[in-house]
Amino acid sequence: MLRHLDEELKELHKDILKMAVFAQESIFKSIESLKNRDKYLAQDVINTDNKIDELELTIDEKCIDLIARYQPMAGDLRYIATGMKINAELERIADIAVDISQRSLELMEKPLLKPLVDIPKLSQVSQDMVRDAIDAFIKKDAHLARKVVLADNEADRLRNLVQDELVNEYLARDPKTADRAVALLLIARYLERICDHTTNIAEDVIYMVEAKVVKHHPEELK
Repeated sequence: MLRHLDEELKELHKDILKMAVFAQESIFKSIESLKNRDKYLAQDVINTDNKIDELELTIDEKCIDLIARYQPMAGDLRYIATGMKINAELERIADIAVDISQRSLELMEKPLLKPLVDIPKLSQVSQDMVRDAIDAFIKKDAHLARKVVLADNEADRLRNLVQDELVNEYLARDPKTADRAVALLLIARYLERICDHTTNIAEDVIYMVEAKVVKHHPEELK
């Protein structure tokens, strides 16, 4: 019985990794579409979203089925429960990449407002956080998961830089830039939300490994 559970947990593991790859690719392509004004990349992110949604449902069904059939205890139960949570967070991340792609398509119809500097940096932070959070899940590495949680401060800092520049240098000085500035503000906010969802993944990994709740308890990160 346990051997069967182990095999099915391996399959679940593969599905979650596949979901993570989809999410990471969606973030990358959405920002590349913005940087290169590439409508085909943006549309690819939008078109792939249905496939990601279907995979999310498949993973959820597998998790529920495993719990119902095997009634796992302790570590196995935490692993399956964490897998369900991570699955949902990754699907939300992919949805946000669709939002970025839609704003990117809007901006392609207009002249470039300014060179993109901090938004690509924020995108890189978000992609690094997703990669490290999934690595922490794979390796059951609570230390790496803690690093991901702490990295969210850098995402907030970059988001604030983008926001301050767009508001003070563009919106306040030239109302005609409003549509483009607001679109870039939204993209920065979307990227920061991706980092928030990734922080949730890392917190779930810490719970999976240590059975310790760190959400709303920063002292537990030490």
